[in-house]
Amino acid sequence: MSLSIDGFVAGPAQSREDPLGKRGIEVHGWHIGDPRATEADEVAAGWLLRPRGAYVMGRNMFGPVRGAWDEDWRGWWGLEPPYHAPVFVLTHHAHEPIEMEGGTTFHFVTEGFDAAYARAVETADGKGVDIAGGASTVRQALIAGVIDELTLDIAPTLLGDGERMFDGVASFDFEPVEVLHSPLATHIRYRRRVDAG
Repeated sequence: MSLSIDGFVAGPAQSREDPLGKRGIEVHGWHIGDPRATEADEVAAGWLLRPRGAYVMGRNMFGPVRGAWDEDWRGWWGLEPPYHAPVFVLTHHAHEPIEMEGGTTFHFVTEGFDAAYARAVETADGKGVDIAGGASTVRQALIAGVIDELTLDIAPTLLGDGERMFDGVASFDFEPVEVLHSPLATHIRYRRRVDAG
């Protein structure tokens, strides 16, 4: 997860024009083409794009459509999303699965995080499940205790407002195992502590 140093994953006023909120793009420059990106950012992008057996993401990450599905939205990623595996999208509004090129199929789950995660684990068949985001979905995964490894890409910017990831998370049972840095972000890979259960 990319976030500002004051803990925001997205800035305020998220919309179709500003899907990451006002100034939210500032926390993502390290992996979306900023010319100051370094080899450290490239390595961290590799952490981000490791193949998984399935993914879980929130509806806001899937797209800007809110409420009932009233248009044919297929995600931000074009005809061939980078997942190449089943993706379980949390939503309050039922939707038929969307099959994309390259092996990605978006499945829409209305029964909540636990149901989406259980389906992802079953589908992944031991190949790992990635909690793709956004902030609310990762927060739910942290509270549920299902994350074994967490990468934070902390951008040297203050957003001041927006969507936080750690609100309501009572404990952080992880320790850093690898740290990389560039002018655009400090990349910290955490693993669950062995004594955390």
